Amino acid sequence: MEKKIINGAILAIFTVIAILSFTTTNASDPAPLQDFCVGVDDPYSAGFDRTSVIDNPQGAEATLVNVNRFPGLNTLGVAIARIDFGPFGLNTPHLHPRASQAFAVMKGTLYAGFVSTDYKLYDTILKEGDIIVFPQGLIHFQFNLGKSKALAIAAFGSQNPGRVNVADGVFGTTPEILDKVLTKAFQVNKTVIDQLRSQFSNSKHVSIDSARSILLETLSQKPKVLDA
Repeated sequence: MEKKIINGAILAIFTVIAILSFTTTNASDPAPLQDFCVGVDDPYSAGFDRTSVIDNPQGAEATLVNVNRFPGLNTLGVAIARIDFGPFGLNTPHLHPRASQAFAVMKGTLYAGFVSTDYKLYDTILKEGDIIVFPQGLIHFQFNLGKSKALAIAAFGSQNPGRVNVADGVFGTTPEILDKVLTKAFQVNKTVIDQLRSQFSNSKHVSIDSARSILLETLSQKPKVLDA
């Protein structure tokens, strides 16, 4: 039953993407010069009906099928994802730098929204069968409001939409953003910054801020002009 629902959702959501493709002149991917990629022998992929394993503190898992995972998408300018939510699971605030997104709820009730460039929040409650769009490059999120699992399908107007998680993009970078930048930006002390970094860093936190600060400050100084 779930597989039939997913198949119907894929058809509906790709119809939305197709309409958007015909009505816009500013696409993320270049227009194709042929019917499909000549290097692709099999334009089919299986396994999209399988539930993703949720093993993270946020309680949600997004499985993206882009051109890297499914070569049949090459040159076609589309990608698709399924997002599985555990009870009260969160698809953490993030953005897609190369694509807008159509997002459809297949099961459950979600709180979802995005933030515009003038910092206005557009949020709503989505129930089964509801669809929302997330414009390219804008921060957005989804949160499962129920005690049971939820499922959503997302379609993108790019074969490789990319993803940047907001928290990881600030506190989980390699190398780390200088302490002076983050303490001033968030108006907190270094202890708070270190605590936040420990939640998002992929490796054991080893501060090299002092050495980098000295190096950057040295490079920023104007060279002295020697007298003749």
